Formats: sequence, C-alpha cells, structure tokens
Amino acid sequence: MSYEHVIYEKKGRVAHVTFNRPEVMNAMNTKMHVELREIWEDFRDDDDVWVAILSGAGERAFATGNDLKESASRDAKARAAERPPFAGITSQYECSKPIIAAVHGYCVAGGFETALACDIIVAADNAIFSLPEVKVGLVAGAGGLHRLARTAPLKATMGLVLTGKRIDATEAYRLGIVNEVVPVDELMPTAERWANEILECAPIAVRMTKEAVLKGLQLPVDEAMARDNAEVKPRIRASEDYLEGPRAFAEKRKPVWTGR
Repeated sequence: MSYEHVIYEKKGRVAHVTFNRPEVMNAMNTKMHVELREIWEDFRDDDDVWVAILSGAGERAFATGNDLKESASRDAKARAAERPPFAGITSQYECSKPIIAAVHGYCVAGGFETALACDIIVAADNAIFSLPEVKVGLVAGAGGLHRLARTAPLKATMGLVLTGKRIDATEAYRLGIVNEVVPVDELMPTAERWANEILECAPIAVRMTKEAVLKGLQLPVDEAMARDNAEVKPRIRASEDYLEGPRAFAEKRKPVWTGR
C-alpha cells in the first residue's frame, strides 16, 4: 500500500509502519493522521500480520507531534472536524495485536503520546522524550498524560508534565517508560527481535493476554480475574492453538501456530 506521509510494509507476520516526513522531524499533519488511521485499521483486520513495529524516517526524530505550522494557519474547528484521533491510534482504537515503538531522536509531544499508546517501546540511546505542551499554552490531549501516569511513578510523571522538561533514554528506562535502550544502529534489529519473540508465542494467547491486561487496569483485581474466567479463557480454549501448544511440547518440537 502506498501513502504520501507514511510507509506501510508487511514482512511476513510483521507490519512495519514508518512516519515519513523527515524534513519536518515527522510532525503530523491532517493527511498523515488520516493515513495512519487507515493503516492501523488494516493492521488490526489483517489476519496474516500479528505484530507491528512503528518507527520514524530520518536521523533526527521518531515524531515531534502535531504540525504546528499547519495548526497556526487553519481554523481549529475545521482541523478537528476532518482529523481522526491523533496518529490513528491514541484513542477510539482497540487492537489486541501487539505494537512495538522503535524510537530514536526526538519523541516529543504527540510523538511521545503515540509511543505511549504502543505496548512496548525500544529506544535508541539518542532518544529524547518530552510532553512540552504546557510550554506553548497547550495540554497533551492525546492520552499522554494518562498513559504516562499509568507507566511511570506519579511524582516523576507530574515533574515531567508540569514543566515540559526533556529526559533521555536512560532516564526513560529507569522510570519504566521504555523496555530497552540500545545504540542507534541496533534499534530496528532489536525491535525485530522483540517482534520475533512475540511471534514464538501463540497469537491468540498473546492477544487475549494484552486485552486482559488493558481491560484489567480499569477493574479491581478480583473483578479482572472474574472477567478472565468468563471471557478470556473460553476464547483461548476454543482455539486450535490451545491444542497445538501442549501437543508440540509433548512431541518435543516447536509449535506451529495458526492464529485460529
């Protein structure tokens, strides 16, 4: 599939989604949001791809959020009317397939909010993270405030969002925001390693696990477990992969997952 501002490729079971406006540090304009929404819906609905890796083109940035030049030049109500949820993924989007963010350079404002909407973040050692909206009279409104508060300690989150200050990849790792920090030239191989490790697991079990975790965040533990028993476990037990896993273990071979 061909898009103007996003590169979308499928390599085996892995979908690669790349912000592709490097000349403006991958700032997102309205057209890019529209393209991303279509791409994420295709990824969600394609039974042949099981994991996605999100990255940014160019050497300077993963993504720097909304295109403020476009914002300054157009009526706010008109922009909001024609734009889908930010980056197509930060709200009004549910997908049980894992999404990995491979972050290098600047990952700020809406770019950081988009990375936080992913399930795993792998960061290059040159990555810079920030939600600087308060510095320009705005609020981080694409879920970043709430996802960060559910990821990092509360005081650390408040320190970041009330000042808009930047942190590097090492600090983001210390706060539990990113899963791994690697040299820049190892970023994509590392993201692909994470994807391949996920692909070694039963895809339906992976999806139900992601769903159980995210839904469970909204519930007391006992209620979350009751939901697992009522909804998650029956769906796993009805799958072909539920039979394949124990069979492969008994036969001392790698399982052949079908995702059914």
